[in-house]
Amino acid sequence: MIVVARRIPVMKGREHEFERQFLGRPKLADMMPGFIRNEFLKPLNNDYYIVLSYWESREDFEAWMKSEAYQKIQARKTNRDLLAGPIQLDLHEVIGISERVREM
Repeated sequence: MIVVARRIPVMKGREHEFERQFLGRPKLADMMPGFIRNEFLKPLNNDYYIVLSYWESREDFEAWMKSEAYQKIQARKTNRDLLAGPIQLDLHEVIGISERVREM
């Protein structure tokens, strides 16, 4: 499994607008082969939002990045004026998972 982390710097005072636009975006990745889920994380102690995307494989994520749907999203300038800088993209391979054990 691959986790893609996008670190998104948002201008001070524009956070609510950014959240509204992000949550209202078309969820085109959700229909792509290999897509598992997205998590949208709001910062509590800095200016960066984090979007975690989970994919079954790196190839699935790369296919999304090359897709017509992704190119359409990138062509839209919807929230670019809300950003305080460039978006940082990091890919990670999941090599272990730990979860809370629930008692029966």
